[in-house]
Amino acid sequence: MQFSLSEEQQMIIDTSRKVGEAFGLEYWRKKDAEKAYPSECWQAICDAGLAGAMLREEYGGGGLGLVETALIVEELCAAGGGATVSQIFMLNPVFGGVAISKYGTDQMRKEWLPKLCSGEMRFCMALTEPDAGTNSLEISTVARPDGDGWRVTGQKIWITAVGEADKMLVVARTSPVAEGQKKTHGMSLFMIDRDREGLSYTPIDKLGTNTLPSSQVFFDNVRVEPHELIGDVDGGWHQLLDVLNAERIVTTAGLIGTGRLAIRLGADYAKDRKVFGGAPIGTYQSLQFPMAQHWAELEAAKLLNLKAAWLGDTGAPYGSESNAAKLIASQAASAVAEHSMQIMGGMGYSKEMHVERLWRDARLFRFAPVSEQMILNYIAMANLGLPRSY
Repeated sequence: MQFSLSEEQQMIIDTSRKVGEAFGLEYWRKKDAEKAYPSECWQAICDAGLAGAMLREEYGGGGLGLVETALIVEELCAAGGGATVSQIFMLNPVFGGVAISKYGTDQMRKEWLPKLCSGEMRFCMALTEPDAGTNSLEISTVARPDGDGWRVTGQKIWITAVGEADKMLVVARTSPVAEGQKKTHGMSLFMIDRDREGLSYTPIDKLGTNTLPSSQVFFDNVRVEPHELIGDVDGGWHQLLDVLNAERIVTTAGLIGTGRLAIRLGADYAKDRKVFGGAPIGTYQSLQFPMAQHWAELEAAKLLNLKAAWLGDTGAPYGSESNAAKLIASQAASAVAEHSMQIMGGMGYSKEMHVERLWRDARLFRFAPVSEQMILNYIAMANLGLPRSY
């Protein structure tokens, strides 16, 4: 069992740190206040060759894997951006890159993947629905046959960065579930132009992740061409799982980086702050112990996430590891961001100190992209052998 990093992996971490530090805390505070997409940061990530790390070299990628992608995302998030940086990786290298590289046509790969790596093309995914939520098998958006293509009708919610995307990965039912069939049958994936007749969206006012807007999306008889199918008709569920599993790795890496950043900000403040004319408040065990606890949790989540990524890179199942890592990381990152705010007292509540943004952004990931409760359901069934509870 080998835990040391290769020279190439260490170089990737160093490059990621350098890029991340060029867009530090003040950059992200400004973008958060303006609710502006971090285009400059994403372009720098692309220019450094980090966006396409797990895509093949012939398409402009690095030919690496999930392990290297996790290392990249963690370091970028720890440098100042926090969890919102990991979302940009979900949108582009995962929703766009994984879907196209694994299940797209040769033409899609040749035309779109180099543009993803260079930053010329951006992506989003339309999966979640108002009445389905976590239960993606209950989606009601349908794609009905229309000549050699389809017409999509339905509604999605909490879709990230729609307005900034060129392409949208759409999940829809192409066949109803017949008696005796599994609910996983009949779902299909399409990669369509975001700017298309019949597709509209409205923004959702929300607590955090302000640099990446969320929207409701409406499909009103939207035409989908035959060449826009990703994978197999009616067989999209298992192909979607490959996308979602990669998303889980990226999410967790971002939370680990966020936790590291929150600990650094809280510890730096605690080492300097003195009250009542005494020693720095960092000497108080009541402040030290929670941060030490969360540091340990984040380290455990990191090891589990890298194991999951390694399993994914070797073609082995990694659902249990990736889910457990995400559970631990989301709780620890959210908790340590809040604890750092507590260390700072009233100043922690100010935007000047940055941790309130980290808390707002990290809090999302305790229920997205999969909730703590659904992760525990999965572990109970898959790892404990307990009966289905929902």
